[in-house]
Amino acid sequence: MSNILLNVNGIEVIYNHVILVLKGVSLQVPEGGVVALLGGNGAGKTTTLRAVSNLLAGERGEVTKGSIELRGERIERLSTSAMVDRGVIQVMEGRHCFAHLTIEENLLTGAYTRKDGKAAVAATLEKVYNYFPRLRQRRGSQAAYTSGGEQQMCAIGRALMANPKMVLLDEPSMGLAPQIVEEVFEIVKDLNQRERVTFLLAEQNTNMALRYADYGYILENGRIVMDGAAAALRENEDVKEFYLGVGRSADGSDRRSFREVKSYKRRKRWLS
Repeated sequence: MSNILLNVNGIEVIYNHVILVLKGVSLQVPEGGVVALLGGNGAGKTTTLRAVSNLLAGERGEVTKGSIELRGERIERLSTSAMVDRGVIQVMEGRHCFAHLTIEENLLTGAYTRKDGKAAVAATLEKVYNYFPRLRQRRGSQAAYTSGGEQQMCAIGRALMANPKMVLLDEPSMGLAPQIVEEVFEIVKDLNQRERVTFLLAEQNTNMALRYADYGYILENGRIVMDGAAAALRENEDVKEFYLGVGRSADGSDRRSFREVKSYKRRKRWLS
Protein backbone atom coordinates (compact mmCIF):
# COMPACT_ATOMS: atom_id res chain seq x y z
CA MET A 1 0.00 0.00 0.00
CA SER A 2 1.16 3.58 -0.66
CA ASN A 3 2.55 5.65 2.19
CA ILE A 4 -0.25 7.29 4.16
CA LEU A 5 0.04 11.06 3.84
CA LEU A 6 -3.03 11.99 5.89
CA ASN A 7 -4.56 9.95 8.70
CA VAL A 8 -7.80 11.22 10.28
CA ASN A 9 -8.65 9.05 13.27
CA GLY A 10 -12.05 9.20 14.98
CA ILE A 11 -12.45 12.98 15.04
CA GLU A 12 -15.39 14.82 16.54
CA VAL A 13 -15.99 18.46 15.64
CA ILE A 14 -18.16 20.79 17.69
CA TYR A 15 -19.30 24.29 16.65
CA ASN A 16 -20.07 26.99 19.23
CA HIS A 17 -19.27 24.50 22.04
CA VAL A 18 -22.62 22.74 21.54
CA ILE A 19 -23.31 21.62 17.96
CA LEU A 20 -21.78 18.21 17.21
CA VAL A 21 -21.11 18.07 13.46
CA LEU A 22 -18.63 15.22 12.97
CA LYS A 23 -19.10 12.04 14.98
CA GLY A 24 -16.03 9.81 14.92
CA VAL A 25 -14.84 10.37 11.34
CA SER A 26 -11.83 8.31 10.24
CA LEU A 27 -10.21 8.33 6.81
CA GLN A 28 -6.84 7.93 5.16
CA VAL A 29 -5.32 9.60 2.12
CA PRO A 30 -2.34 7.82 0.55
CA GLU A 31 0.53 9.84 -0.91
CA GLY A 32 -0.21 10.51 -4.58
CA GLY A 33 -3.86 9.44 -4.27
CA VAL A 34 -7.17 11.05 -5.18
CA VAL A 35 -9.70 10.47 -2.39
CA ALA A 36 -13.32 11.65 -2.60
CA LEU A 37 -15.52 12.67 0.35
CA LEU A 38 -19.09 12.15 -0.81
CA GLY A 39 -22.49 12.95 0.60
CA GLY A 40 -25.35 15.39 0.44
CA ASN A 41 -25.47 18.98 1.62
CA GLY A 42 -24.83 19.18 5.37
CA ALA A 43 -23.26 15.73 5.59
CA GLY A 44 -20.03 17.13 7.07
CA LYS A 45 -17.72 17.18 4.02
CA THR A 46 -16.64 20.83 4.30
CA THR A 47 -16.19 20.52 8.06
CA THR A 48 -13.88 17.54 7.52
CA LEU A 49 -11.73 19.54 5.08
CA ARG A 50 -11.67 22.53 7.43
CA ALA A 51 -10.58 20.26 10.29
CA VAL A 52 -7.65 19.01 8.20
CA SER A 53 -6.55 22.50 7.07
CA ASN A 54 -7.17 24.04 10.53
CA LEU A 55 -9.72 26.55 9.31
CA LEU A 56 -12.34 25.63 11.92
CA ALA A 57 -11.50 28.36 14.43
CA GLY A 58 -12.77 31.09 12.09
CA GLU A 59 -16.16 29.32 12.12
CA ARG A 60 -16.11 28.83 15.92
CA GLY A 61 -15.48 25.15 15.50
CA GLU A 62 -12.91 22.80 17.06
CA VAL A 63 -11.78 19.20 16.99
CA THR A 64 -12.71 17.86 20.43
CA LYS A 65 -11.80 14.17 20.03
CA GLY A 66 -9.59 12.02 17.85
CA SER A 67 -6.43 12.92 15.97
CA ILE A 68 -5.27 14.19 12.57
CA GLU A 69 -1.79 13.23 11.39
CA LEU A 70 0.18 14.41 8.38
CA ARG A 71 3.06 12.02 7.70
CA GLY A 72 2.76 10.84 11.28
CA GLU A 73 2.83 14.35 12.81
CA ARG A 74 -0.15 15.51 14.86
CA ILE A 75 -1.44 18.68 13.20
CA GLU A 76 -4.65 19.67 15.05
CA ARG A 77 -2.91 22.52 16.90
CA LEU A 78 -0.90 23.88 13.96
CA SER A 79 -1.74 27.25 12.45
CA THR A 80 -3.13 27.44 8.91
CA SER A 81 0.14 29.01 7.75
CA ALA A 82 2.07 26.09 9.26
CA MET A 83 -0.16 23.77 7.22
CA VAL A 84 0.68 25.74 4.07
CA ASP A 85 4.38 25.36 4.94
CA ARG A 86 3.80 21.60 5.05
CA GLY A 87 2.25 21.71 1.60
CA VAL A 88 -1.46 21.44 2.49
CA ILE A 89 -3.60 23.96 0.56
CA GLN A 90 -7.40 24.25 0.60
CA VAL A 91 -9.46 25.48 -2.36
CA MET A 92 -12.62 26.79 -0.74
CA GLU A 93 -16.16 26.06 -1.87
CA GLY A 94 -17.48 28.90 -4.03
CA ARG A 95 -14.10 29.76 -5.60
CA HIS A 96 -13.29 32.93 -3.58
CA CYS A 97 -11.12 34.80 -6.07
CA PHE A 98 -10.11 38.39 -5.28
CA ALA A 99 -12.69 40.09 -7.48
CA HIS A 100 -10.79 43.36 -8.03
CA LEU A 101 -7.48 41.66 -8.94
CA THR A 102 -6.63 40.30 -12.38
CA ILE A 103 -6.41 36.56 -12.95
CA GLU A 104 -2.60 36.76 -12.92
CA GLU A 105 -2.54 38.82 -9.73
CA ASN A 106 -4.85 36.25 -8.12
CA LEU A 107 -2.51 33.44 -9.15
CA LEU A 108 0.54 35.24 -7.79
CA THR A 109 -1.09 35.64 -4.35
CA GLY A 110 -0.80 31.85 -4.11
CA ALA A 111 3.01 32.14 -4.20
CA TYR A 112 3.08 34.65 -1.34
CA THR A 113 4.68 32.22 1.16
CA ARG A 114 7.33 30.86 -1.20
CA LYS A 115 10.98 31.48 -0.46
CA ASP A 116 12.59 29.97 -3.57
CA GLY A 117 12.85 33.17 -5.61
CA LYS A 118 11.16 34.91 -8.53
CA ALA A 119 12.48 32.59 -11.24
CA ALA A 120 10.95 29.52 -9.54
CA VAL A 121 7.63 31.34 -9.08
CA ALA A 122 7.65 32.39 -12.76
CA ALA A 123 8.29 28.76 -13.77
CA THR A 124 5.31 27.61 -11.69
CA LEU A 125 3.12 30.33 -13.21
CA GLU A 126 4.06 29.09 -16.68
CA LYS A 127 3.17 25.54 -15.62
CA VAL A 128 -0.23 26.73 -14.33
CA TYR A 129 -0.90 28.47 -17.66
CA ASN A 130 -0.01 25.25 -19.49
CA TYR A 131 -2.60 23.36 -17.41
CA PHE A 132 -5.17 26.15 -17.74
CA PRO A 133 -4.74 27.74 -21.20
CA ARG A 134 -7.91 29.76 -20.66
CA LEU A 135 -6.29 31.54 -17.72
CA ARG A 136 -3.39 32.56 -19.95
CA GLN A 137 -5.92 34.15 -22.34
CA ARG A 138 -7.66 35.94 -19.46
CA ARG A 139 -4.54 36.78 -17.41
CA GLY A 140 -5.16 40.57 -17.58
CA SER A 141 -8.92 40.38 -16.88
CA GLN A 142 -10.35 41.29 -13.51
CA ALA A 143 -11.53 38.09 -11.81
CA ALA A 144 -14.98 39.66 -11.24
CA TYR A 145 -15.54 39.71 -15.01
CA THR A 146 -14.60 36.08 -15.69
CA SER A 147 -16.92 33.07 -15.80
CA GLY A 148 -17.56 30.65 -12.93
CA GLY A 149 -15.44 28.02 -14.66
CA GLU A 150 -12.55 30.44 -15.11
CA GLN A 151 -12.78 31.45 -11.45
CA GLN A 152 -12.70 27.81 -10.37
CA MET A 153 -9.63 27.25 -12.54
CA CYS A 154 -8.09 30.39 -11.05
CA ALA A 155 -8.73 29.13 -7.50
CA ILE A 156 -7.08 25.76 -8.28
CA GLY A 157 -4.24 27.49 -10.14
CA ARG A 158 -3.66 29.78 -7.16
CA ALA A 159 -3.35 26.71 -4.91
CA LEU A 160 -0.80 25.21 -7.31
CA MET A 161 1.31 28.37 -7.10
CA ALA A 162 2.17 27.37 -3.52
CA ASN A 163 3.74 24.10 -4.73
CA PRO A 164 1.36 21.95 -2.68
CA LYS A 165 1.85 18.33 -1.70
CA MET A 166 -1.87 17.94 -1.03
CA VAL A 167 -4.83 20.00 -2.24
CA LEU A 168 -8.14 19.95 -0.34
CA LEU A 169 -10.75 20.71 -2.98
CA ASP A 170 -14.20 21.68 -1.73
CA GLU A 171 -17.14 21.16 -4.13
CA PRO A 172 -15.22 21.90 -7.36
CA SER A 173 -18.28 21.19 -9.54
CA MET A 174 -20.68 23.52 -7.72
CA GLY A 175 -22.51 25.87 -10.07
CA LEU A 176 -20.55 24.86 -13.15
CA ALA A 177 -21.81 23.56 -16.51
CA PRO A 178 -21.21 19.79 -17.00
CA GLN A 179 -18.63 20.37 -19.73
CA ILE A 180 -16.60 22.69 -17.47
CA VAL A 181 -16.89 20.22 -14.57
CA GLU A 182 -15.38 17.52 -16.77
CA GLU A 183 -12.58 19.89 -17.80
CA VAL A 184 -11.78 20.70 -14.15
CA PHE A 185 -11.72 17.02 -13.15
CA GLU A 186 -9.51 16.14 -16.13
CA ILE A 187 -7.02 18.76 -14.91
CA VAL A 188 -7.17 17.29 -11.39
CA LYS A 189 -6.36 13.87 -12.87
CA ASP A 190 -3.52 15.35 -14.90
CA LEU A 191 -2.03 17.15 -11.89
CA ASN A 192 -2.25 13.98 -9.85
CA GLN A 193 -0.56 11.82 -12.47
CA ARG A 194 2.06 14.25 -13.78
CA GLU A 195 2.85 16.37 -10.72
CA ARG A 196 2.02 13.73 -8.08
CA VAL A 197 -0.25 16.18 -6.25
CA THR A 198 -2.43 14.35 -3.70
CA PHE A 199 -6.11 15.36 -3.65
CA LEU A 200 -8.81 15.09 -1.00
CA LEU A 201 -11.98 16.41 -2.60
CA ALA A 202 -15.42 16.98 -1.15
CA GLU A 203 -18.06 16.60 -3.82
CA GLN A 204 -21.84 16.22 -4.10
CA ASN A 205 -21.51 15.09 -7.72
CA THR A 206 -20.91 11.46 -6.74
CA ASN A 207 -20.93 10.18 -10.30
CA MET A 208 -18.17 12.53 -11.44
CA ALA A 209 -16.08 12.16 -8.28
CA LEU A 210 -16.10 8.36 -8.45
CA ARG A 211 -14.94 8.47 -12.08
CA TYR A 212 -11.79 10.35 -11.12
CA ALA A 213 -11.03 9.26 -7.53
CA ASP A 214 -9.16 6.13 -6.45
CA TYR A 215 -11.08 5.76 -3.21
CA GLY A 216 -14.25 7.20 -1.70
CA TYR A 217 -15.81 7.83 1.71
CA ILE A 218 -19.54 8.52 2.02
CA LEU A 219 -20.66 10.81 4.83
CA GLU A 220 -24.15 11.16 6.23
CA ASN A 221 -25.03 13.28 9.27
CA GLY A 222 -21.39 13.59 10.31
CA ARG A 223 -20.56 9.89 10.13
CA ILE A 224 -18.87 7.78 7.48
CA VAL A 225 -21.45 5.19 6.46
CA MET A 226 -19.46 3.52 3.69
CA ASP A 227 -16.05 3.56 2.07
CA GLY A 228 -14.20 1.62 -0.60
CA ALA A 229 -12.34 1.71 -3.89
CA ALA A 230 -14.06 4.13 -6.28
CA ALA A 231 -14.68 1.43 -8.89
CA ALA A 232 -16.39 -0.79 -6.28
CA LEU A 233 -18.52 2.08 -4.95
CA ARG A 234 -19.69 2.89 -8.49
CA GLU A 235 -21.03 -0.64 -8.84
CA ASN A 236 -22.48 -0.89 -5.33
CA GLU A 237 -26.28 -1.22 -5.37
CA ASP A 238 -26.79 1.02 -2.34
CA VAL A 239 -24.58 3.76 -3.75
CA LYS A 240 -26.46 3.56 -7.03
CA GLU A 241 -29.75 3.86 -5.20
CA PHE A 242 -28.82 6.62 -2.75
CA TYR A 243 -26.30 8.69 -4.70
CA LEU A 244 -26.35 7.93 -8.40
CA GLY A 245 -30.00 8.78 -8.93
CA VAL A 246 -31.43 5.27 -9.19
CA GLY A 247 -34.61 5.19 -7.09
CA ARG A 248 -36.43 8.18 -5.62
CA SER A 249 -36.86 9.47 -2.10
CA ALA A 250 -40.11 10.06 -0.23
CA ASP A 251 -40.03 13.76 -1.12
CA GLY A 252 -39.69 12.92 -4.82
CA SER A 253 -36.05 14.00 -5.12
CA ASP A 254 -33.41 11.73 -6.65
CA ARG A 255 -31.19 11.42 -3.60
CA ARG A 256 -32.39 9.16 -0.83
CA SER A 257 -31.21 8.94 2.74
CA PHE A 258 -30.33 5.47 3.93
CA ARG A 259 -32.57 6.19 6.94
CA GLU A 260 -35.59 5.92 4.65
CA VAL A 261 -34.85 2.25 3.96
CA LYS A 262 -36.79 0.12 6.42
CA SER A 263 -35.28 -3.23 5.46
CA TYR A 264 -32.93 -4.46 8.19
CA LYS A 265 -31.05 -6.55 5.66
CA ARG A 266 -30.43 -3.56 3.40
CA ARG A 267 -29.35 -1.40 6.33
CA LYS A 268 -27.01 -4.13 7.59
CA ARG A 269 -25.37 -4.41 4.17
CA TRP A 270 -25.06 -0.61 3.92
CA LEU A 271 -23.35 -0.27 7.28
CA SER A 272 -21.18 -3.39 7.11
